[in-house]
Amino acid sequence: MTTLTQDIGTGEFVVDLARGMRELVRESAAESEQNRTLAPVVVEAMWANGLMSAFNPADAGGVEPTFAQMIETWIEMAWQDGSFGWVGIANLPSAFAAATYLPDDGFAEVFTANDNHVTMGGQFFPNGQGVAVEGGYRLTGSWSFGSGTGHAEYVAAGFMPMVDGEIRWASEGVPDMLVAVVPRADVTFADGWHVQGLKGTGSYDYAVDDVFVPHHRTFALFTREPKRGSSPATRMGMMPVTAAGHAAWALGVAKSMLDDVAELAATKYRMSDMAALASRPTFQKGLAHHVAAWRAARLLVLDAFSTAESAVAAGAELTPVHRADMRVAAVFATDTARECAEWAHLVAGTSAIREGSRLERAFRDIYTGTQHAFISEKVAIDAAQVWLGIVEDQFGL
Repeated sequence: MTTLTQDIGTGEFVVDLARGMRELVRESAAESEQNRTLAPVVVEAMWANGLMSAFNPADAGGVEPTFAQMIETWIEMAWQDGSFGWVGIANLPSAFAAATYLPDDGFAEVFTANDNHVTMGGQFFPNGQGVAVEGGYRLTGSWSFGSGTGHAEYVAAGFMPMVDGEIRWASEGVPDMLVAVVPRADVTFADGWHVQGLKGTGSYDYAVDDVFVPHHRTFALFTREPKRGSSPATRMGMMPVTAAGHAAWALGVAKSMLDDVAELAATKYRMSDMAALASRPTFQKGLAHHVAAWRAARLLVLDAFSTAESAVAAGAELTPVHRADMRVAAVFATDTARECAEWAHLVAGTSAIREGSRLERAFRDIYTGTQHAFISEKVAIDAAQVWLGIVEDQFGL
């Protein structure tokens, strides 16, 4: 397959773990969509080759990749299949966060006791409430779009702790927000994942009803104080890791469509047109523009995240501007990827509407995944306010 957008060069070891799954993922894509969760054979392969735990701290069986390595791995996964890539940006960061930030007793219970064979998914947004009791919280809540929960042994559930019926505050105007790590047996799932795209991600709605969660199976949503792991990413928190995932995922899906339409163009003839698509100057100009836009967006993402990572590695604090730069890069990459995908779908004509084709599936996936609030226009506005000095910080960035 022609890969006009291929320009990797970094993170080859971790990327190769994903690259080695290309054939299996392609063969399993239809099964994953039909099952509405990732095919078991793909999950098993991710464990067999080490991909599922690769992003973890070393104590949890990971290799602690750099941001460039994470980004290139996610691009590769999403290039293969949108659902496979989405599971990559759900399961891998969830396990990374729990393994990095859980207290020692929680890490021993969740990871060590299971030989680090822990798949985790869920929703970190604090839709639940945890009533403070001796030793922990009584957790109740419901969460939507728990990506990767279809095959997860543990489920992440964001919540706000409640003390004497009142929200606990982390600082002035900022409520305390925690993440609970809950065994699958304590979670009730709703079969609501009937959607346009990303059908194979097992992004189920779920609920927890008055379940006791000990303190040692919780951690602060915005913490940047690792309990284990030595990579700069562990000292940057979940927001940058999540942002890198969304940016890379969108770039990966768009990359697949640009590559596929470039390959198609040599043999694609439109009705009443005697020339192949590849010979048409308008197609050539469009391809040049969109491939260049894709490459520029990728380089922006790599620059923003690597710059912040280098600063933290040198001992500096992660500043509000660093965080704004990374989040804007993710929003820009997502917008650019969507535009590339739309162009590729249009020029492919009827070849892009046949159910089950890579182009058709990728188009549905990108218009589903880019609806996520994490890369919405509000994020860009919040970041711009930091750049302009209107506000000193936006804690949610």
